[in-house]
Amino acid sequence: MPYEHYGKWRARWNDEKAKSRSKNFDDFRSAKYHEEKMKAEVAEIRRGLRTAAPPPRTFNALVEYWRGVYAPRKRSWKNDESILRTHLLPRFRDFDLRAITVEAVDRMVAQLAHLNEKTVANVLTLLISLLNRARDLGWLDRTPRIRKPRVRMHRRDFHFLRSEEEIRRMLAAALVDGELVQVLYATAIWTGARAGELAGLHWSDVDLEARLITIQRSFDGPTKADDVRYVPILDPLLALLRRWRLKCPGRLVFPNEVGDMHQRSARVFQETLHRVLARAQFEKVERQGKLRACIRFHDLRHTFASHWVMRGGDLFKLQRILGHKSIAMTMRYAHLAPDAFAADYKRFGVDLLTVAAAVVPIQDAKTR
Repeated sequence: MPYEHYGKWRARWNDEKAKSRSKNFDDFRSAKYHEEKMKAEVAEIRRGLRTAAPPPRTFNALVEYWRGVYAPRKRSWKNDESILRTHLLPRFRDFDLRAITVEAVDRMVAQLAHLNEKTVANVLTLLISLLNRARDLGWLDRTPRIRKPRVRMHRRDFHFLRSEEEIRRMLAAALVDGELVQVLYATAIWTGARAGELAGLHWSDVDLEARLITIQRSFDGPTKADDVRYVPILDPLLALLRRWRLKCPGRLVFPNEVGDMHQRSARVFQETLHRVLARAQFEKVERQGKLRACIRFHDLRHTFASHWVMRGGDLFKLQRILGHKSIAMTMRYAHLAPDAFAADYKRFGVDLLTVAAAVVPIQDAKTR
């Protein structure tokens, strides 16, 4: 039975391990209700009808576990570490994991309102992953139902080479910096491969007879999706790769000056590209309030996907080529298909207006 304790009412009970527990309340009724509730839960645990609540753990303890065990296996650990330092640890460092409720997350999201939707979604994605890991470890009974903002992609968000003339102009300007630069950029444009995937490409991955490239590694080892995919060698690229194979017979298709793999910070992915664009007389565009190069290296991937769709390429084949886990990612390019629904206009095969006109008088007659 609760008892008065320094102006409060104290509920007291023994947990499933016979350890004494207590909690203070402002009134006797609340204390009695909680004491009876906890005693009933302990009885259910002892009878095997309920699992015991996990011991309290802080969010910081979860992060330390993640850093030591899980992070080294993640390809994007640097991005995750940045999110932890900037957004999650300042907010939840000393929180009991059970105190990270939907309300607590909503308050954090409200404080991130100045950031774009993609950044907020990335923060919440990592938080959800961490809490799911805590549940799997038995540190949480259940996780809060956190909803991520929908990230909308607009046409203005896409930057890519818009025409064959722009592609030719860029590749002609790239040749001034050497044939490796030209073939590298051409391969990016006509395969949609990422920078790391091209840097890690071996000649053993390139089958010129079967016209197939196997994408199976990147800067840090595995590909972004941690899988293997196959990309066709399209007509514009075939002759270039055959000629380049004779001039660069080593292990890597696109080695750096000393024969090793290019890294993320390699000039060929940044400064060289900017120089090529300037030489080809591409105007700079405004991004995030500053004038910047009209495309980045990753936009060559968008160039491939966009031109594939504009020329009537199948979206599901494009999904496999790009390595998208979800067709929703690939559907971002669907608006570029000029005749996407041309074959569907007569799919029903009847004049529904004529049918409707014949049906309406019959219905009117029945009503009268």
